[in-house]
Amino acid sequence: MLDATDQAPLFCLPRDGGGEISLAELKGQAVVLFFYPRDDTPGCTKESIGFSAHLQAFADAGTSVFGISKDPMSKHDKFIAKHDLTVPLLSDAEGSTCEDYGVWKEKNMYGKKHWGIERSTFLIDAEGHIARLWRKVKVPGHVEEVLEAAQTLAAKG
Repeated sequence: MLDATDQAPLFCLPRDGGGEISLAELKGQAVVLFFYPRDDTPGCTKESIGFSAHLQAFADAGTSVFGISKDPMSKHDKFIAKHDLTVPLLSDAEGSTCEDYGVWKEKNMYGKKHWGIERSTFLIDAEGHIARLWRKVKVPGHVEEVLEAAQTLAAKG
């Protein structure tokens, strides 16, 4: 299980609009990764809209933000268009990045067990270490809390 100060697992994943994002290529800047269960579900939509609305404030704090789910790129592209999202979304269709970050969990919903992504967010510093992490995220107020942590990290930098 990952913890604060651990080295963030490296990944290279396809992103919306084409191309790939590699964590190794982002070294030297802070990065927020928010893992979410599925495109176009109520909580995931609110969270993605929230990060999109605050994207400039994150950029002002020297922090890039990326959403990650196991949805395919075609679904991400529709989700982005439907909600005018500006936050980049990455597809972890194979699930290896979700497993590396420990967010692929057995969940219990209405008495039925299934596997899925536990809503989690990681703030990674410019050196590639986890500065802060949030697990079992509740959406209300979360984006603002992550932004405050990113601004604090930038002020220390």
